[in-house]
Amino acid sequence: MANVKIVTDSSAQLSEEEIKDFGITVIPLTVMIDETVYVDGETITREEFVKQMITADNLPKTSQPPVGRFVDAFNDLGKDGSQVLCINMMEGLSGTVNAARQAATLSTSEVTVLDSGNTDRGLGFQVVRAGEMAKAGNTVDEILVELEKVRIHTKMYMGVMNLDNIVKGGRLHPFVGAITNLLNIKIVLSVYDGDLKVVSKVRGMKSMKKYFNNAIDDIKKNGAIQAINISYVNSTEFISEVADKVKQTFTDVPFLYRVTSPVITTHAGEGAFALFYLEDY
Repeated sequence: MANVKIVTDSSAQLSEEEIKDFGITVIPLTVMIDETVYVDGETITREEFVKQMITADNLPKTSQPPVGRFVDAFNDLGKDGSQVLCINMMEGLSGTVNAARQAATLSTSEVTVLDSGNTDRGLGFQVVRAGEMAKAGNTVDEILVELEKVRIHTKMYMGVMNLDNIVKGGRLHPFVGAITNLLNIKIVLSVYDGDLKVVSKVRGMKSMKKYFNNAIDDIKKNGAIQAINISYVNSTEFISEVADKVKQTFTDVPFLYRVTSPVITTHAGEGAFALFYLEDY
């Protein structure tokens, strides 16, 4: 039966149940650790990647999926006449969306490619909503209108505890990174105009804890939310405390708590985490 089928990339934070329930096709990125190449989610798990990154000699490298992998998926999904909607992480972090766009021009199926303007669970919110609507029989155009609302109402705070990876990845000047590490400065990032921006700098873990406690309180004060998530690189006592406060504050809100993808792990580094939430609208 012809309908709309949803595709995304492996940076999306999705539960196994969501992938299964909505028939979502996930195209994996590749990652290289000390000259060994792995396929995200196929030959290495997120947890395994974190362990290997921490002990690696060099900063891992992530690569967008081959165009041919997108083409094959699009062609297969559209065999029955279905339209394909491919929703990818923001272009500011990866060329994945451009690989998908190129594949769409080569595919025999009718494919629409969307830059989500986000990643991880921010991307996941859009993918899940698209899956729900596709399952209900909505058209691509109807889904796209809704996803713009989801994008606008998705908020994110990412805490970066150690700046080594973000400096090595070219997102912060090495001199600034060295000084801020020396002074025990932590940074908080958010998404603006499809890219990550520094929204706060705090000194020490006590200040970071205060920042996120206040952020959670502010989210509560600002109105109802539909869903909330914490994605993390590796579990720490601090992240567990933030997760506990989220669960205690939003007892009736769906909460997903999972390790993030290799691409985010590589950029953010050990101890990093992100708090995503979807406002009610």
